[in-house]
Amino acid sequence: MISYRKDTDMIATLILDMQGRESNVINPDIVTSFRPLIDHLKAEKARGQLKGIIITSAKSDFLQGGDLESLYHQSDPAALFDAAQRLKEFLRDLERPGVPVVAAMNGHALGTGFELALACHHRIALDDTKIRLGHPEVSIGLIPSGGAIIRLMWLLGIERAYPILIEGRRYSPHEALKVGLVDQLASSQADMLDKAKCWLLDNPEYRNPWDDPNRQIPGGSAQDAQLGHQIRLITAQLSATSNDQYPAQQAIIDLLAEGSKVDFDTACILDSRYYAKVASGQVCKSMISTFWFDKNAVQSGWNRPKGIGRFRPRKIGVIGAGQMGSGIAFACIRRGLRVVLKDVSIPVAERGRAFVEDRIDEYIVRGTFQPSERQEILNRLEVIDSSEQFADCDLVIEAVFENKMVKTKVTREAEEYLDDFGVMATNTISIPISTLAASSRRPANYVGLHFFPPAEQVNLVEIVRGKQTTDETVARAFDFATLIRKTPIVVKDVWGFYAARVQNTYILEGINLLQEGHPPGLVENLGLQVGMPKGPLSLADELGLEIVKSYEDQAATHYGKHYIQHPAAAALREMLENDRPGKSREAGFFDYTKGDLPTVWSGLKDLFPISKTDFDRKDIFERLLFAQILEAGWCLQEGVIASHAAANLGSIYGWGFPSYTGGVMRYIFTYGHQEFMDKAAVLEKTHGQRFKLPKYLKQLTEEELGKLAIV
Repeated sequence: MISYRKDTDMIATLILDMQGRESNVINPDIVTSFRPLIDHLKAEKARGQLKGIIITSAKSDFLQGGDLESLYHQSDPAALFDAAQRLKEFLRDLERPGVPVVAAMNGHALGTGFELALACHHRIALDDTKIRLGHPEVSIGLIPSGGAIIRLMWLLGIERAYPILIEGRRYSPHEALKVGLVDQLASSQADMLDKAKCWLLDNPEYRNPWDDPNRQIPGGSAQDAQLGHQIRLITAQLSATSNDQYPAQQAIIDLLAEGSKVDFDTACILDSRYYAKVASGQVCKSMISTFWFDKNAVQSGWNRPKGIGRFRPRKIGVIGAGQMGSGIAFACIRRGLRVVLKDVSIPVAERGRAFVEDRIDEYIVRGTFQPSERQEILNRLEVIDSSEQFADCDLVIEAVFENKMVKTKVTREAEEYLDDFGVMATNTISIPISTLAASSRRPANYVGLHFFPPAEQVNLVEIVRGKQTTDETVARAFDFATLIRKTPIVVKDVWGFYAARVQNTYILEGINLLQEGHPPGLVENLGLQVGMPKGPLSLADELGLEIVKSYEDQAATHYGKHYIQHPAAAALREMLENDRPGKSREAGFFDYTKGDLPTVWSGLKDLFPISKTDFDRKDIFERLLFAQILEAGWCLQEGVIASHAAANLGSIYGWGFPSYTGGVMRYIFTYGHQEFMDKAAVLEKTHGQRFKLPKYLKQLTEEELGKLAIV
C-alpha cells in the first residue's frame, strides 16, 4: 500500500502503491495505512532521526479523487459531515509530523488526491503536459471535502483562490505553476526527488501559512472593507450568471468569506458543514449521476457496436477551412494526429492554419502548451487544395457549408483517393445522411460526424448512422471521437438528428410565448433564468429562422397528416415575410449593429403586440423545459437515441440543457415520475398536443427509473 524508505540525510520517502488498482485513490484503506506511518514518523522526529518527508507514487498517477459511488448513495448530512471531518483530521496529521513534507507529483492529482498535496508544505510536479492537477469538483456539483478551499485561501488569498475553485479546471503542470497550485516543476522523476530533497534540507522548520502565527491570508479577510465590497460584487455576479441554481458555486464564495474571519481549524469545521449540505443536495446527486456515471458509461463504449476491433487513426483529412473545419483540425492535432486541411485554394486553406495558430498561442498563454511545443504541434497540420493527399488518410471529414451539391462534390473528389477501408464523414446539421450517402462511392463507409461550435471546445459529437452505414464504420467514428477526447453519442438519421431536433422545441416554445403576448425581454430572461445558455429568441436568430422553420417543416413531413404544427410556425412565417431571417443578415428578432449589443427589433411590437401584464414564472420555466424533455422522450421511443445516459449528456453538451438538472431524463427522476406525468397532462390540456406524453415516458419501469438515479 505505502512503501517507506529513508536515506542517510534522514529524508523519508513514502511511495503510494495501492494493490489491485490502476490508480491510487483516497479511501479508508489508504487512510488506515497512513496512520501507523504517521505515528512512526513522529517518533522518528522526536528521536532526531527525521528531517523531512517526500510523498510520491509508484503508479502513473500520483493520487486520484475519492469514491463517488459511495458519496452518491450517501444522503445523510451528519454522515457526510463526519466523513469530511475524518479526512481533515488525517490531512492535519499529515501536515504536522514536526518536519516539512513535499508532494512529488509524478502523475494526475485531482480532487481529494490534490487535497493531500495541498496539505504538504511544498508541491513539485513532473513537467508533463498530459498530467492534470487541481480541483474539478464543482463541475459535478460538489465542493472539496478535505479543506482545500480554506488551504487555497491561505495560500493564494480569496481573489486568486476563487476563480480556481469556481471554474473547476484541470490544470497542466505549467498552468498549475502559473496560478500557484504548485511551487516547482521537474524534468524527470529523479530530478523531482532531487528538488524535493534540496527543498527539505533548505527548509527544516517550514510551516504551512495557516500554522504560522506570523502569517496572514494574502490580500486580507472579508472583514476588510475593500475586500468585503469585492466579495459582495463577486456574489452578485455569480447570482446573475448562475441564477442561484448551483449550490456548490455559492458555497465556495460563502465559505471563502466566512472562513477568512476565523482561525484555520474553525474554518475547516465550517467547510465540513457546507460540504455536507452540498453533497446531500439534489443538484449534486443529479450532476454526479450524469457527469460521472453516465459519462463513464458512454465513453466506455456502452453504445458502440460490439465485436469490432479498436480503430487507431493516424492521419485525418478535413475539407473546409472555416471555423468548424479548422476547429476540428485543431482538436485532432492537439491529440497527436496528423491532419491535412483542404479548401478551394492554398490562400483560403491558410486561413485555417492561422486559426489553428491562434488557438495554439492561446493555449501557450494559458500554460496548456509550452512555447517549445508550438512548432511540433503545428507541424502535424498541412494545408492543401487538392484531394490527392487524402490517399493515406484513415478518415476524411467534410465541414463545408450546408449545400447538398457542394457536399456531394467534395465527397466524391475525396473518395477517389481514399482506400477501401477509409471512412468518409460529413458534419452536416440539416441534410439527411442517407441522402448524402446516396451519391457516395461507398455508402457503407459513410457516416455523420456532427461537431458543435466551437468544435475545439464543445465536448459532444453526434455519430449519425445512415441507412447503409455499417457497424464497423460507426465503431470507427466512435473510436475517433473518444481519441480526440469528445463524448460520442450514436443517433438515428432523422431531421435535426437528436440535439438540434430537441433544441428546436425550446426555440419554438419561446417564440410562442412571444406570440401569446409576452414581452420579448421577459421571454429571453426567463430562458436564461431557467438555466439555458441563451434566450430562445436570440438562439433562433443565431441559428437562422429558415433552419428553425425547416426542422418544423421536416417534422410535419415525417409524421404526415396526423401532425399538428407548432403554433410558433405562424410567427416564423411572419418574420421571414418581413425579411427578418436572423443574425446572419443582422435582422431577426433583434437588430445587430457591429460593435453594439443587439437590440429588440422595433417592429416586433407591431407583429406581436404585448398583451400579457402578468405571468407565472414557474409555469413558463416548466413549459420551456418540458417541451425539450418530451421531445427527448419521443427520440428515445423512436430509436433516435439509444440510452438515457446518451440522452442526458447529449442534452447538456449538445444544446445546453441546464446542467444542474443532470439532463432531460434525470430531470424526470428528480421531478418524480408520476408528478411529471401529471404536469405534462396539465400542459397538454392547457397548451395543446405538443405537450403530449410519449408512451415511452409513460411506461418507464421502476427498474428504469432506478437506473436514472445512477446511469
